[in-house]
Amino acid sequence: MEILAQLLPFVFLIAIMYFIIIRPQNQQAKKHKEMIEALEKGDKIVTTGGLIVEVKKVENDFFSVKLNNDVVVKLDKQSVARKYGDEA
Repeated sequence: MEILAQLLPFVFLIAIMYFIIIRPQNQQAKKHKEMIEALEKGDKIVTTGGLIVEVKKVENDFFSVKLNNDVVVKLDKQSVARKYGDEA
């Protein structure tokens, strides 16, 4: 009984950490993954480096993106911060 009383605060702290830290991070990661999967040709995105680019082609692990009228580069899907125009 005394051991249970000593462990109860730790269980309570772990539960609080789960609901305040872990669960929101998992939800945010899931939303980000869904956003990346929903991107298609013509969408404008903001990269983690701060560039605003337009998606030209969707590939398995990369996007072909247009920086300006003459430059098309490949961008890793994990380098997408958000869709341009969406709230941060």
